[in-house]
Amino acid sequence: MVVELRPLTTEDVEAHNAGEDELVVRWLTGGYGTIEGTAEHFAVLADNAAAGVGKRGYGMWVDGRLGGYVDFDPDLDDGLEADEVNLSYCVHPWARGRGVAGEAVALVCALLRSDGIGRRAAIRADPENDASLRVADKAGFRFVREFVSGTDRHPDGSPATLRLYLLDL
Repeated sequence: MVVELRPLTTEDVEAHNAGEDELVVRWLTGGYGTIEGTAEHFAVLADNAAAGVGKRGYGMWVDGRLGGYVDFDPDLDDGLEADEVNLSYCVHPWARGRGVAGEAVALVCALLRSDGIGRRAAIRADPENDASLRVADKAGFRFVREFVSGTDRHPDGSPATLRLYLLDL
């Protein structure tokens, strides 16, 4: 299996949205993407990448097929200290259970190191998201603490408690 990261383009919108399922919505997006909304999001990520600022995202290409999404956000500070860079990811159902997210996280961490972005990579995960907790563990992140998020919410509107995992870059 070969996992590559590539910037997402408007040609990837339909494949990306088709890969969303109840787990992606529950753990990452909070709702299903639309063609217009996803295209707009990809454009923002591309603009940020071109400027070298803010959240930047990539498609996880698995053996040449879009198998998920990963991004990093050096500006997110909910539960994080300065120079800790938040990572988020999702894997399409067909690609799950193959180590795709762990490989993508390793690739993003290598990119952060080479570009000198941040001091530590951070994964903030819901304690019930077993798959994300496994990714953090297998990728060598260390558990730091649980905290009540100031931004993330449960579907009922209550604040989410998240686990913070860090990896020195």
